[in-house]
Amino acid sequence: MASNVNPTVRRRRLGQELRRLREVKGMTAEEVAERLLVSQSKISRLENGRRSISQRDVRDLCGVYEVEDQRIVDSLMQMAKDSRQQGWWHAFGDIPYSVYIGLETDAESLRVYEPQIITGLLQTRAYAEAIIRGGSPEASETDNDKRVEVRLRRQGRITAEKDPLRLWVVLDEASLHRVVGSRQVMREQLEHLMEMSQLPHITVQVLPFEVGAHAGINGQYSILEFADAADSSVVYIEGVTSDLYLEKPLDVQKYTVMYEHLRAQSLNVDQSRQLVERVAKEYARG
Repeated sequence: MASNVNPTVRRRRLGQELRRLREVKGMTAEEVAERLLVSQSKISRLENGRRSISQRDVRDLCGVYEVEDQRIVDSLMQMAKDSRQQGWWHAFGDIPYSVYIGLETDAESLRVYEPQIITGLLQTRAYAEAIIRGGSPEASETDNDKRVEVRLRRQGRITAEKDPLRLWVVLDEASLHRVVGSRQVMREQLEHLMEMSQLPHITVQVLPFEVGAHAGINGQYSILEFADAADSSVVYIEGVTSDLYLEKPLDVQKYTVMYEHLRAQSLNVDQSRQLVERVAKEYARG
């Protein structure tokens, strides 16, 4: 197994396979937990990929599921070993959204709706610094600096020469007018946004105020899709103290339909770029 495998994605695939083995055996998570003398929540966390899986966990679960093919057991054990490797983001210490970063790092495409700010992958350093410091007023300067560096490092996915992340962003018009940092910071940010939107794999649309109520009125969300058919799409909703990951097909489909409505209600690419340019010039005039 390659040493650079994404640990988050590997853990997620392993969890899906362990869930499949449990369902084939016809057992509930509660029954498995009772057999192994562990909590039902541990079994759930192992299956949804939110918790590291040890090789001992895999061995015990394969025993419960009576997996007789040693090749399957060995494969799952190797996946468990790979899943415990650390991604680049672990070098920055405790990052609250590390699970999301792992998914984003391996995603083939990403669709984002942002109602308040310019999305993180398209932020300038100055804008990112102002957003992070403003959003975490009680955090230390060191922690905020660390989060800025992580955010800028993530942007490598959309600037990579080989297989860059396909990014589609719908921004509420409010994100253009909210003065983050200063008018100078906003001018530079919007100019950067226009520049990035020229790349063939990045699409930016603006949802104008005149639309009124719309499908994204409840807030920000992202949809991650992966090249490997074994990896189901994920809807990510960021929270203050915890994040939400939706993987059930019906949930993903609902958010996908909502996103299509947002795209249809937004200005087209050229109109969006013209609006961004007009607002940037307003900032430049002071």
